[in-house]
Amino acid sequence: MTPHRPTPPTGPDDASGPALADFSVDLTSHEVLRRAQVMAALGPDWDPVGVLRGEDEAYRLLYSGLDEQQQRVYEDLVAAGVLPGRGGGHAAA
Repeated sequence: MTPHRPTPPTGPDDASGPALADFSVDLTSHEVLRRAQVMAALGPDWDPVGVLRGEDEAYRLLYSGLDEQQQRVYEDLVAAGVLPGRGGGHAAA
């Protein structure tokens, strides 16, 4: 079965049509602008270490007060690598 569209030309030696044009875009300036906008949106009061400590505290609270069965399931999940263990380096010290 023949294709519905012919194969596009691959270079100047291809007699079936004009060569493909080189197309490249440098997104470096856009990435710098995007990062600057993210930092501006976070604001000057953003504290990344405080955020990580808050996440660590939330994680600690999430798995505190488990009954025996819940604790066994938690330990099985940690052993299987599904959940990181407590004090597993989630946040900055």
